[in-house]
Amino acid sequence: MKWVTRERVHVDRVACPWLIKRFIDPDAEFVFVPRETDPSIIKDGTPFDMKGVELGHHGDKCSFDAFMEKYNLQDPVLKKIQLIVREADTHPKNSSPLAVALDVFGRGYTLSSKDDYETLDKEFYLYDALYAYFKNQLESEVK
Repeated sequence: MKWVTRERVHVDRVACPWLIKRFIDPDAEFVFVPRETDPSIIKDGTPFDMKGVELGHHGDKCSFDAFMEKYNLQDPVLKKIQLIVREADTHPKNSSPLAVALDVFGRGYTLSSKDDYETLDKEFYLYDALYAYFKNQLESEVK
């Protein structure tokens, strides 16, 4: 399936592709369009993190939240990541240190990558590491 979002990816537009590839659609293909693209003209693919789309920002929630809700993802590890992504993307007052770090690393990956595809390739490792860390943390709490 094709998934379409705005170019020059950052926190939410990296976290969502990671979530899609790892938990929703392992064969996903991503297409990046100019920021000013009207999502209503997209006929080949599902738009996300664009103004006015189902899988976008709604109120205080970011696109990652929309994916978690639409696909009923209940994994407690993903829920921890969800909170960090929301804070890193929406920048509320008193964001957690992990949200600030995610934003900083995301900016660095964008600056050190030749295009959005390379940014995803590099930054997916960061989300995989977050997932592994929180999974281990939750498993240790159960023991």
